[in-house]
Amino acid sequence: MEEQKKIVGLTDAEVLSSREKHGSNILTPKEKESLLKQFFEKFTDPLIVILIIAGLLSIIIAFYEYFALGTSAQTFFEPAGIFIAILLATGIAFYFEKKANEEFSLLNKVNDEEPVQVIRNGMKQAITKKDVVVGDIVILNTGCEIPADGILLEATSLSVDESSLTGELTCPKTTNEAEFDSNATFPSNHVMRGTKVLEGHGMFEVFAVGDNTENGKVFEAAQIDNSIKTPLNEQLEGLSRMISKTSYILAATIIVGRMMVYFDWAPLVWILVVPTIIFFWLAVKKFSRWNKKKCMGITFAYAAILILCILGFHDYLRPDEDIALLLQHTLNTLMIAVTLIVMSVPEGLPMAVTLSLAYSMRRMLKANNLVRKMHACETMGAATIICTDKTGTLTQNRMTVGDTFFNSVVDGKPTDSEEGLMLKENIAVNSTASLDLSKEKPEVLGNPTEGALLLWMHKNGIDFDAMRHNVEILEELPFTTEIKYMAVVVKSGVMKGKKILYVKGAPEIVINMCDNICGNIDREEYKKRLAEYQSQAMRTLAFAYTIIEDNREVIKDGRVCASDLNFMGIVAISDPVRKEVPAAISDCMDAGIRVMIITGDTPGTAKEIGRQIGLWTDTDNEKNIITGPEVAALTEDELDKRIMDIKVVSRARPMDKKRLVESLQRKNQVVAVTGDGTNDAPALNTAHVGLSMGDGTSVAKEASDITIVDNSFRSIVNAVMWGRSLFLNIKRFLLFQLTVNVTACLTVLAGAFTGVQSPLTVTQILWVNLIMDTFAAVALVSLPPSKRVMKDKPRNRKDFIINKSMRQNILGVGGVFFVMLMVFLYIFEHADIKSLTDLLNLNLGDKDPLSPYELTLFFTIFVMTHFFYLFNTHAYMSGGSAFKLKGCRALVLIAFLIFISQICIVEIPGLQNFFNVCNMKYIDWLIIVIGSSFVLWIREIWNLVKPKQ
Repeated sequence: MEEQKKIVGLTDAEVLSSREKHGSNILTPKEKESLLKQFFEKFTDPLIVILIIAGLLSIIIAFYEYFALGTSAQTFFEPAGIFIAILLATGIAFYFEKKANEEFSLLNKVNDEEPVQVIRNGMKQAITKKDVVVGDIVILNTGCEIPADGILLEATSLSVDESSLTGELTCPKTTNEAEFDSNATFPSNHVMRGTKVLEGHGMFEVFAVGDNTENGKVFEAAQIDNSIKTPLNEQLEGLSRMISKTSYILAATIIVGRMMVYFDWAPLVWILVVPTIIFFWLAVKKFSRWNKKKCMGITFAYAAILILCILGFHDYLRPDEDIALLLQHTLNTLMIAVTLIVMSVPEGLPMAVTLSLAYSMRRMLKANNLVRKMHACETMGAATIICTDKTGTLTQNRMTVGDTFFNSVVDGKPTDSEEGLMLKENIAVNSTASLDLSKEKPEVLGNPTEGALLLWMHKNGIDFDAMRHNVEILEELPFTTEIKYMAVVVKSGVMKGKKILYVKGAPEIVINMCDNICGNIDREEYKKRLAEYQSQAMRTLAFAYTIIEDNREVIKDGRVCASDLNFMGIVAISDPVRKEVPAAISDCMDAGIRVMIITGDTPGTAKEIGRQIGLWTDTDNEKNIITGPEVAALTEDELDKRIMDIKVVSRARPMDKKRLVESLQRKNQVVAVTGDGTNDAPALNTAHVGLSMGDGTSVAKEASDITIVDNSFRSIVNAVMWGRSLFLNIKRFLLFQLTVNVTACLTVLAGAFTGVQSPLTVTQILWVNLIMDTFAAVALVSLPPSKRVMKDKPRNRKDFIINKSMRQNILGVGGVFFVMLMVFLYIFEHADIKSLTDLLNLNLGDKDPLSPYELTLFFTIFVMTHFFYLFNTHAYMSGGSAFKLKGCRALVLIAFLIFISQICIVEIPGLQNFFNVCNMKYIDWLIIVIGSSFVLWIREIWNLVKPKQ
């Protein structure tokens, strides 16, 4: 009955029943999010959230000033500008990710319509791959892709390329239990979806389709969202928490301070300090852990306590004063506090981050890195370890003749001696492989090991196809794992029709079948060379021949029975390491990035590849290598203890790779995973950054964040350089904008306690915080990547984004700018300044309101000092001069635009009314530009005299 089923296959009714029970042969894709949802996800960024809150507070201020104080509609420019910044930042991020996904879709089309031969209703018929069902009898031929998982019913010289699933290039398949490979990743009589038949033919019965196949399970694992936070997200969340805490503290300080000023610092008012200190402590220590309702409740409770205390103080300290004055003062205080909160938020930062990532995405594509997820650009720069597949990533995934040891081969090319001619003919006719020469690069059809021999012949200008046509094949003996060689009897074309037996196979087998050794190389020398090749994990083949002078039998009972074979020599074949890989690995290690090989290949091969690329050294031992089954046997704690010592993982299955990545993440490592096969997909998806190869499987590319278009490991190192440079550029912009914000906030804070109104109008603050800072963002993020960053060790992902040197610069420079501006403000209030030349004959008098010209001078001084500070921030962490502008055309252009824009604001009548400024004298322009440039000159002098690090 079973035999009948093998021939007949399924009936139409059984096909329908099987599909209903087991499903279709389609991998269920991850449900695509709507464009609207993708867009709104951009609003969950921590800085965007805090910017939205600032925008809402700014709207409250604007309504109060417009309706209560009667100010002009210009008061709404600030909230409008903030929300424009929000829309620009989210819109740019959404656009570039959408564009990258469209490009990726073109790169990653999957075809479920490929034809498959099956037996149904007792007849052979062609169906599409998606129509295969459990129970189908599928016919396999050389070159076809296996459509589903199944068990072999027949197998003739069947060899399968499982590199996409296990990393193994050639896996012999058989139905003979005696020939089963116990070390194989999958049973020798099983064939798996997505793998490819290299040679031979067979027939199998499907036992799993679609998501239930091994390929499908890997695909499903690759869809799981582990919600791994990127280092940049963590850093920005930390920054937003810092800004929130600072805002709480500044706001509460202003409220308490101004109330104390109002009540003339009466001792009773100091009672307000107690709830304020408690509120400070809760805001700093607890708010980040509590839910929003609890935080808002405490905030309202604190506000209620303040209001009750203030009303009580009024009745006790100023009973005769109209309470409306107190309410007016309190409301003004709250508005100042909220204004300070709005000013403390770096409105341009989300735009800067977005522009940085978007710019890097486009530039990295030119460097063969197709980035699908924006944050992956920067995360690569934080990587502490790269877990890489071997086949197709470190190696070429193309078997190649690495060395030959023949008497008849000189300088890597067979001679035209009799022995050399017979070697060429042996390779040409004693083979099941062929080459597709119709493409620019020859492509192997069939067994990749045998294909390597044909590629070698083709490279040496030998027409193996012509040699095949000049030979008459009399008898063949196919390769089996039992005898480990193959043989053919031919009527030779190169030896004038002589009958010759050619043998090719495992050297240790073939050499023992030979009575004679060709040439002057002895048997021991061959064995020594063979040991050298095998120690390098190279595949070796030996060749032999004998001329048959009579009609004697040379092949009998599936074996060669001739005893007078002549041993010709050995060829060593390997999947060579890509040329650029050793240098790229060296660059990674110099940059403090560890590299771990995770492959489905044998321990010997994996270790040898590690040696060739410079990863495995003489000091390494058994603790530095582990197999997949050994990983599976370890508990999580045991694996975590070993993980930091491991350099090479062999015989790894897909979920082993994923588990290794998770272990590294538990050890606080930022993990990048490279791979090109379906087996790499779960690990690619789990990692902080997944890097797939351009010619990898669709499942691998779908799971990755970045696709390496040119398959080069060097491009991965370039991605690290881009990521580190990107993070440095973000820090440069932070340094610039936070210095601006510190200066502005200190100005408002000082005014709050002294009663001095801020000399900067809303529109002027808008120009500085949004427009000028956005220009600065574009200028700083467009700075070219620097190879210098590859000399640094990976940053600690737990470190705060604002380090010690940045804090010193922000507070130091911001403080100096603040003091300088306060000095000018004091002079402008106590002297009638009509030109800066009046400072040479300064006479201070009583305090007077600032004139429009003095306000214009103050605004321009504020802008121009920060304008020159922009050049200082571009040189931050570069170790060089701020005047070093090679490759910084965008910075120079944008600096020029900022300068021209400031001139236009001050000199064009229409803009003067908008920004509350007036025309400035040329001499004052000259004085301000020269004087502000000292910001740059002082930095240059300090850079020359400071002690070298």
